[in-house]
This record gives sequence, C-alpha cells and structure tokens, in this order.
Amino acid sequence: MKKPVIAIDGYSSTGKSSISKIIADKLGLIHLDTGALYRGITWFALQNCMDTNDSINLKELFASLDQIELEFRNNDGELILYLNHIDISKQIRTPEVSDNVSLVAKQKEVRDFLLTSQRSLAEKGGIIMDGRDIGTVVLPNADYKFFLTASIDERTNRRYFELASLGIHTDREQVKQNLIGRDKIDSEREIAPLKQAEDATVIDNTSLTKEETIDLILSHIKKI
Repeated sequence: MKKPVIAIDGYSSTGKSSISKIIADKLGLIHLDTGALYRGITWFALQNCMDTNDSINLKELFASLDQIELEFRNNDGELILYLNHIDISKQIRTPEVSDNVSLVAKQKEVRDFLLTSQRSLAEKGGIIMDGRDIGTVVLPNADYKFFLTASIDERTNRRYFELASLGIHTDREQVKQNLIGRDKIDSEREIAPLKQAEDATVIDNTSLTKEETIDLILSHIKKI
C-alpha cells in the first residue's frame, strides 16, 4: 500500500520543519524541508551573486542556478542540507539569510528550478513536505494538508530562542520585524504566495506545545 503524501504549510516559526520531521519519524515517511532549499539558494547568492550596492544580483543568480547542487544527507537520523557537497545547515539559519530569503523565494526562476525536483520526490508517496505553497502549488493532490499559524509574539519568541541555541545572538525586536516583513512578502508575492489551501486543516498552535501540535495532526491523519 502506497504511503501518504502530507503537505504542511504555514508562517515562519510555527514549527513546520521540526514538527514535520517528528511526524515523518513516527509514520516512516521521508521529510523534506523546502524552506531549507530556498535558504540554500539564498546562501549561495550571498556568497557569489552580490552587486556593488551589497545587494543580491538576481540576474547573476538566475544565470548561476545550473551551478547549484542541493542535497539532503542523513546524519544520525537528521537530514542535513549540502550545497555543492558542503554542509550549510548552520549558515542558512543566519539573520543575513533570513533577511534575504523571501526576495529570492518569490522569483519565478528560483521556484521553477526547485518545483520539478520537489514533485519528483513525492511521486512514489511516503513523504511529508513543509513550506509555504506545498498544498496549493507544489503538491495540490497531497493526501493530507495542514496549515500552521501562531501569534507574531509567540513566533518571535520561538525564532529568538532557536537562533540563541545556534549561537546566533540578535535583538528580539529585530527578529519580530524580520518575521513581519517576511509574512508580508510571502503573502503578497505574485508567484505561489503563502496561503491556506481550501482543503487544508488549519492549526493555530500559539498555545500548543510541539507535542500537542503533533498529536493533533496525527489525530486527523488517523481519523481519515
């Protein structure tokens, strides 16, 4: 019997990736963090495609996409992102990447570059994919769709402590403004905007622990 395809979309710092990873472990599925892929391309751009104004040169990035090889490798049960065979799992979580990833992710050329590979990974089933347009664009025929949301203050706290755990010290208000800015860009972009799929189950986990959110998602999957 073919294993299910699960799409989890939602706002930044709602726990999409960590929650998806645990559910994947529980159900024996492959987990793909699509946000990490966009962060990987952003990291590449910051290293290789900057203009004289210290901004990303998008035309140069588009011309360089064929030089980008992104790969997830399993390291003791954790999928680590490699860019051209180099581990960039920590670099992609820096504030510099966070400040630029929404700009990169809204570009049609970048989304087209990643779309085919994401869909091909899901063809055989047995995958849980999280992002912002998984249920609406990447995997519109997913067996299960969820959309995670939480208050901006709660998401700010989560991102702030996540960065601190990685040894990245930043200002809490700066983190909040980054999230607000990303929400706006991601929701208003023309290409594959962040939005809830009509047939998605919405989960507001502002007051839920990660474990409670996971149990709630699993309860929907087991019911159907």
